[in-house]
Amino acid sequence: MGGGECACEHTICLQDGRLTFYPGNQTVVLPFINLMSRYGSLFLNAYTNSPICCPSRAAMWSGLFTHLTESWNNFKGLDPNYATWIDLMREHGYYTQKYGKQDYTSGHHSVSNRVEAWTRDVDFLLQQEGRPRVNLTGDKTSMRVMKKDWKNTDKAASWIRKEATDLTQPFVLYLGLNLPHPYPTPSSGENFGSSTFLTSPYWLEKVTYEAIKIPKWSPLSDLHPVDYYSSYTKNCTGKFTKKEIRDIRAYYYAMCAETDAMLGEIISALSDTGLLKRTIVIFTADHGELAMEHRQFYKMSMYEASSHVPLLVMGPRIKAQHHVSNVVSLVDIYPTMLDIARIPISQNLSGYSLIPLISETSEDEVPSRRMHPTWVLSEFHGCNVNSSTYMLRIDKWKYIAYADDHSVPPQLFDLSADPDELTNLATKFPGITRSLNKKLHSVVNYPKVSASVHQYNKQQFTNWKESLGQNYSNVIANLRWHQDWLKKPKKYEYAIDRWLKENTSV
Repeated sequence: MGGGECACEHTICLQDGRLTFYPGNQTVVLPFINLMSRYGSLFLNAYTNSPICCPSRAAMWSGLFTHLTESWNNFKGLDPNYATWIDLMREHGYYTQKYGKQDYTSGHHSVSNRVEAWTRDVDFLLQQEGRPRVNLTGDKTSMRVMKKDWKNTDKAASWIRKEATDLTQPFVLYLGLNLPHPYPTPSSGENFGSSTFLTSPYWLEKVTYEAIKIPKWSPLSDLHPVDYYSSYTKNCTGKFTKKEIRDIRAYYYAMCAETDAMLGEIISALSDTGLLKRTIVIFTADHGELAMEHRQFYKMSMYEASSHVPLLVMGPRIKAQHHVSNVVSLVDIYPTMLDIARIPISQNLSGYSLIPLISETSEDEVPSRRMHPTWVLSEFHGCNVNSSTYMLRIDKWKYIAYADDHSVPPQLFDLSADPDELTNLATKFPGITRSLNKKLHSVVNYPKVSASVHQYNKQQFTNWKESLGQNYSNVIANLRWHQDWLKKPKKYEYAIDRWLKENTSV
């Protein structure tokens, strides 16, 4: 870094999250999240740009909205040779090191993610996930439940202790975790669904059951049509007892506590080596977890539990005990990292640097820096949702539009008066609805994007089907919908053939 500035090392931890990081949280003990909040800046309104793993991470690594990179689902992300912010930092003299889950390039996850789109356009429903459940493992001494994440955390901490201390250049360390993502459920089909919330008594003791809120559910008949589809495909339309719901939420919070301990290992390694005072630490997530809110688990939704993510920043020249109420999103990570490193920021990015919102010194002010707008965009085109979905968050409003702007009714929520998003105000306030829809259209031509996604899905299915030849019938029968498929295989094959022959529409 030039200009006489001292070298700053930067660490990013990336994981799934929920509002356990919010001020006043009393459901679970998270000492290292609390430490970051006390000594750094906490963004109260940070959002994913697409509430599912690969598209969300593609936005974070590229600094571009999902429709610009065409990262449509967990199978379709960035090209492997795409230049991310960490690549640019390497080119500008940073030592870069990555551990754990990255998941932003095309061709990964299961085949189901590539070919499930046909299930959205037929006149019947198929369950595509296992029923959400909990599983307790080990005993009160069992700390390391998610062994793969702990292995990567140990690697990262060891690298800090043994190698980072000897570097003569600034570094960027990225650590990607799976937790607190639900665990695979083998009975759920090909490559297994992930509907099991797994923890040990050690972590469950960190949770205050009495503080867990049981979400209010609307009757199935009152659900928005997209919500009903999601609830059904996620196997959540059956009966759940209050104990089942509370357990699912408690186990999820316990998984957050284990994640917090991994963050602690990184912070401790930085502290023990004397690097913490020269290191900016960023903690964020690719999406949230519904944990039975709105009669759903998993993500794939624009409701707060799914689309709202934690974002905390701690380090030199970062404001301490600072709460940022501005709306921001993961595309802002790219320009923020470049800003920290004093690397020129392209004007073509979807994101904006967050440094002006959290810097405690005027020397970080750059006249040419673009100021963050008052809105954020999130969009979703993947599984368990039967319509391309677009969310605009601005002021107290959340506006959600679908598909072609007329075939699916929009949603409007006042998050200040209705934080649980139970009352759709779209018809009550038509003027606000029209205004926000106009704003959304100015950001993205979403009917056109929806049509492009539709065409992409059919072409991908056709390519995949042709590649299988005579094995097609056997393979298609054993994907994520296998339990329903085996009852009426001919019906479903005929429905797919008819779908492929139909003219592309939204």
